Amino acid sequence: MTSFQRRIGNPILMRLPGQTVLETTGRRSGQPRRTPIGGRLVGRDFWLVSEYGEKSQYVRNIRVDARVRVRIRGRWRAGIAHLMPEDDARARLRALPVFNSAAVRLLGADLLTVRIELTED
Repeated sequence: MTSFQRRIGNPILMRLPGQTVLETTGRRSGQPRRTPIGGRLVGRDFWLVSEYGEKSQYVRNIRVDARVRVRIRGRWRAGIAHLMPEDDARARLRALPVFNSAAVRLLGADLLTVRIELTED
């Protein structure tokens, strides 16, 4: 499934104007890495659940450099990502968009909540 997502699904989703996109810095390359995500903006925090937890490439990148950018409704915003293993990811999914949450529950192997503290409006 990850090969399909990486090669086909993600490139298509990235082109959709309303798609939320997470940009991290590659832990080895130092280059920007973009991934389409689902989640919800709550105040100044953007919440999402990683379906592959610690194995997600963007989570591995966040472990090395927590500074990220998120494209929300077509606008890029900078932030600091916080990995939250203590959070109940399944409960968190109930508060996030229904379609994405259903896909994460269906495909997810090791769920992990991520909170992005947005630092610029």
